[in-house]
Amino acid sequence: MLGGVCQPRQKPGQPLPPSTGPGRYAVSKVRLALSLATASLWYRRKVLALVCLTLALSVTLLLGIQYLRTEVRQSFTSTISGTDLIVGARSGQLNLLLYSVFHIGDATNNIRWSTYQKLAQDKRIDWVVPVSLGDSYRGYRVVSTNAQFIERFRYGNDQPLELTTGHWFTGLFDVVLGAGVARQLNHQAGDRVVLSHGGGRTSFANHTDLPFTVSGILAPTGTPVDQAVYISLEAMEAIHVGWESGIALPGRTLTEEKAKTRSFEPDAITAAFIGLDKPILTFQLQRELNQYREEPLSAILPGVALSELWRMMGQFEKALLGISAFVVITSLTGLVAVLLTIQAQRQQEVAVLRATGAPPILIASLYSFECVVLALAASALALLLGAGAIAGLGPWLLEQYGIQIGLRGLNRAEWLLLGLVPVAAFVVSLLPALRSWQKSRKLGFAGSGG
Repeated sequence: MLGGVCQPRQKPGQPLPPSTGPGRYAVSKVRLALSLATASLWYRRKVLALVCLTLALSVTLLLGIQYLRTEVRQSFTSTISGTDLIVGARSGQLNLLLYSVFHIGDATNNIRWSTYQKLAQDKRIDWVVPVSLGDSYRGYRVVSTNAQFIERFRYGNDQPLELTTGHWFTGLFDVVLGAGVARQLNHQAGDRVVLSHGGGRTSFANHTDLPFTVSGILAPTGTPVDQAVYISLEAMEAIHVGWESGIALPGRTLTEEKAKTRSFEPDAITAAFIGLDKPILTFQLQRELNQYREEPLSAILPGVALSELWRMMGQFEKALLGISAFVVITSLTGLVAVLLTIQAQRQQEVAVLRATGAPPILIASLYSFECVVLALAASALALLLGAGAIAGLGPWLLEQYGIQIGLRGLNRAEWLLLGLVPVAAFVVSLLPALRSWQKSRKLGFAGSGG
């Protein structure tokens, strides 16, 4: 490995060859040192490749968690978009957000149908989407609404809802399934389903007399829309005719034929999504609704409520980022341990460098050079691994778990984390560099004494 590299050592006071000057002689020594470092890396490529792979996997974990934090936060805060206000019965904004958008928990009360009608007639309001909760289907919440939901509801970057198969409900006993519900329960358009009374995961009161037919299945969105079942407001009223205190009274319920001959109008709804003709009027309408005298209401800004909810959940993802950072530090420590182990095998290289007049500081810097090169290689490999994982697993995650993660360029925080890896590698390389500096000095003194 070192054959042909050794040159006679320049004696003190001896003039340099005519073809060289002090600057060119120093450059030649640096080139010699770099060539030896490169040759050393290649000679130990098998061991160092394993270290580089370990470091690359650690960096992939660190970068992946930061990437997921950003994507999940973006997806979380974009669970609902294009909606200016959410109106419900008087309660805290997080509670209203959770049961109206995420279908978690229950409303403190309903709002009257007459209030919804007044909202729909307000000239400042462009559209109103009524939402009523209460029943479930095998643990998934049933959401009763109207055609405005499929037309007006937006998520992500103002993306509309789409159907993969079938159509939005048109018949009284049509039901539309979210992508997650259809996938988990293996339903297709045309299947017959029976809804359960109440919002719990287990119910012993079912609407067996009035089964529904799956008319359509929504495309995956990565939002709570995937985990819900959608029926019309009229259907919600029809299946509860003859029910009192959660019990069906014998002889009072309707058959499917009788229900289709009647018309239904709800007395109340759970919440309403509002879009304004002029968003500048949002705060004015919010204040009026919060002071509504005919019944106690709460009007919230969904973006503000989502940001508050994310701040409450943010400590967990920060802890994950810290754990992944410790994994990277552990990998860097392993790299240093490998360099210290093979340091004893490099005495011949150090002797050659000292014989050519290389100063101890140059010899010590080779260890830092090798660490930084390995860290850069690991960072590049981590980028390739991460991009491949996201491109390959992104559609599968959306389909199986409703998590929407797309391939994009790194943001400033992610580039900063990636740039800190070679910096950290340089810092941890100072220990083997210091030991090499001390040994090369002793070797130099021994050579001078000889």
